[in-house]
Amino acid sequence: MGVMGFASASVFSSKLAAFLVLGLVLNLGLVCNGGKTSTFVRKVEKTVDMPLESDVFKAPHGYNAPEQVHITQGDQLGKAVIVSWVTVDEPGSSKVLYWSANSKKKTAVGKFYTYKYYNYSSPYIHHATVRNLEYNTKYYYEVGIGHTKRQFWFVTPPAVGPDVPYTFGLIGDLGQSFDSNKTLTHYELNPQKGQTVLFVGDLSYADNYPNHDNHRWDSWGRFVERSVAYQPWIWTAGNHELDFAPEIGETKPFKPYTHRYHVPYKASGSTSPLWYSIKRASSHIIVLSSYSAYGKYTPQYKWLEEELPKVNRNETPWLIVLVHSPWYNSYNYHYMEGETMRVMFEAWFVKYKVDVVFAGHVHAYERSERVSNIAYNVINGICSPVKDQSAPVYITIGDGGNLEGLATNMTEPQPAYSAYREASFGHATFDIKNRTHAYYSWHRNQDGYAVQADSMWFFNRYYHPVDDSTSAQS
Repeated sequence: MGVMGFASASVFSSKLAAFLVLGLVLNLGLVCNGGKTSTFVRKVEKTVDMPLESDVFKAPHGYNAPEQVHITQGDQLGKAVIVSWVTVDEPGSSKVLYWSANSKKKTAVGKFYTYKYYNYSSPYIHHATVRNLEYNTKYYYEVGIGHTKRQFWFVTPPAVGPDVPYTFGLIGDLGQSFDSNKTLTHYELNPQKGQTVLFVGDLSYADNYPNHDNHRWDSWGRFVERSVAYQPWIWTAGNHELDFAPEIGETKPFKPYTHRYHVPYKASGSTSPLWYSIKRASSHIIVLSSYSAYGKYTPQYKWLEEELPKVNRNETPWLIVLVHSPWYNSYNYHYMEGETMRVMFEAWFVKYKVDVVFAGHVHAYERSERVSNIAYNVINGICSPVKDQSAPVYITIGDGGNLEGLATNMTEPQPAYSAYREASFGHATFDIKNRTHAYYSWHRNQDGYAVQADSMWFFNRYYHPVDDSTSAQS
């Protein structure tokens, strides 16, 4: 090789080295320059379940008095409500008496169900669907007809439409600890006043007790009645709803959950109560099951494939998805557990411009930037999330306060997709203003009721797809 050959090789080597250094710097910038890890220091305390004699678990007085009263949406559009309750002494009546200020009393008739789980026999679980309700109307209802009547009320949503304001509460992984009670109280006293709770899974944590003690399903139902008897909670199944325990002969997944919590899955063409959709005000809400099959050709996959094209953004501009296991999670807990579902469905979420995905499972709080990771094809090495303004924001809100305690160990450094994370218990609200704007805020339990520990303005991906990122690096 001549002098010119050595010179050329030297120049090439220098350029290659510079290129590699630049690439390393850029890559470090992408991976390491994340958002904000909260500096809030929460006193480290063991999470303790409330004793069963606590006031929040007390059964109502009176013979066969209905307990564990709860409601959820009963149809696709918000003109029906499923009313559910439990009687202990005998089946009693499955009737619901209901009326508004301007109407006569009417009756809806439901059915009751029972189940056995290991050495536990359930009380009588009633479900009745109240239909043909007027929008935006306060209704009173009574259950326990013929024995001990109890009266509650709810307000139906406004008619579905693109500029209808509505406020959702967000709670996940609640359980029945002292911290759970703080979360529910904090939500109830939040001046923003959520009108419906989007619950992202893990309800009672009964499976944490010996033989999946189903009495803890009953105590949890009494605990949350103070909220869910008056406003719908939209249910998502989590891993603690599985109750799959072959070691004690229980091999039917989700048995207690599906007997106790009915949802309007057939209204959206679903074949399972574990995945379904509803419309409420200006939102289309899709509920998915992280613990049911979702591979290609499975019922859940086929349903979602058909459901997403049906979403009419001119009618419901806000597209919200609820899952239990998060797809983007920078905690060491449950790390990458949502990865296979992300691989299956993320490209669809980008194509159809989902606004936000709420998840639980990780017992802490985290909010992502709008990113996607759909270019990777196993062999091309393109495996880092990239900014994508057609992608949803991913929010983990599995911070309800259950017995298992907080997830405190985070992966370091904080990845670029993570905008804010904090190991605290709390809840959030998603306040839709119109077709273009929604205001989101997260509230930690330690703060005053009006304090927002994290917040952002959401710009609708269909009507106002402007960059709404909040990290300095984005």
